[in-house]
Amino acid sequence: MTDGPAPAEELVGRLLEASVGAMDIVAVYLGEQLGDYRVLHESGPANSTELAGRTGTAERYAREWLEQQATTGILAVEDVSAGALERRYVLPTGYDEVLANPRSELFVAPLGRFLVGAAAQGPALVEAYCSGGGVSWAQFGDLARTAQADFNRPFFEHSLVSGYLSQIADLDAALRVPGARVAEIGSGGGWASIAIAQGYPSCRVDGYDIDGPSVELARANLEASSVADRVRFHERDAATVDAGAGYDLVCAFECIHDMPDPVAVLRAMRALAKPGGTVVVMDERVGESFGNVGDLIERLFYGFSISVCLPDGLSHQPSVGTGTVMRPSTLQAYVEAAGFAGFEVLPLEHDLFRFYRLRL
Repeated sequence: MTDGPAPAEELVGRLLEASVGAMDIVAVYLGEQLGDYRVLHESGPANSTELAGRTGTAERYAREWLEQQATTGILAVEDVSAGALERRYVLPTGYDEVLANPRSELFVAPLGRFLVGAAAQGPALVEAYCSGGGVSWAQFGDLARTAQADFNRPFFEHSLVSGYLSQIADLDAALRVPGARVAEIGSGGGWASIAIAQGYPSCRVDGYDIDGPSVELARANLEASSVADRVRFHERDAATVDAGAGYDLVCAFECIHDMPDPVAVLRAMRALAKPGGTVVVMDERVGESFGNVGDLIERLFYGFSISVCLPDGLSHQPSVGTGTVMRPSTLQAYVEAAGFAGFEVLPLEHDLFRFYRLRL
């Protein structure tokens, strides 16, 4: 924790530096969307004419983008003294994991899509801040929708089962029993449901989401997987689901804070769980109380909250307006209001997420 605000002159420098960082994010957005990073990784070094030809873009724009990327330290240059049209640019070793490999746990390029999608709604956000209304997930559109799915995909694919769910001994055993059933609430792009089915070959998974385009995205991702016969995605409010014999696991990953009525959602999750089943919530690893001045992760989550999550939550009324920064005490109140006996914070360490097991 810092002592508080810095002198005004330091703030000027900080905001200028932040502006450069924001411009870097816009450049990453362009490079990902146009395929520049992928082409540099797959085809090797290129000058502006070669990159433009390989990506179907205009040479002059490619040249300026390449020069910006080299100046900001993302790309390397083979010969700085070469002419503007002859200079060849290189994606440094390992940077493809960050910028061009959607399955790498280092892949953060989707942040460009997410933040550009949020910025595009600037006028709508100003209106919402004045009126008290909101900006819905549908308004943020495919940039935000696909960015969130792609940003979380590597974690779900590589770590969700092996590093987290499998560490909960009784849950791991239950999901290995033939006929085990899982319900994911707010399934988004579907990667968590797909990962659970892949990690537990005997279980069947139902993903529920009220956002139609997200459900279509999840179904498309499912078709390209090996578990299409054991996973289904439903455009449906989980509160309307008749679980029959109930689910062994009911889970919600990074979405409870977005819900206008989280208590109703949690109550539905409780009803979906079978006797002796497990309910797990994964949400942001924010501080336990306000006051983490200068903390990078806290700043990141407040940034998401003011630009996307709180406006989305307030776009449906009535709404409790949680926002991204849902502290454990806030979730505790929601959990108890939904009829749970409380929760335990699971001893599963992650830089961005905290795992809660809700007590039935």
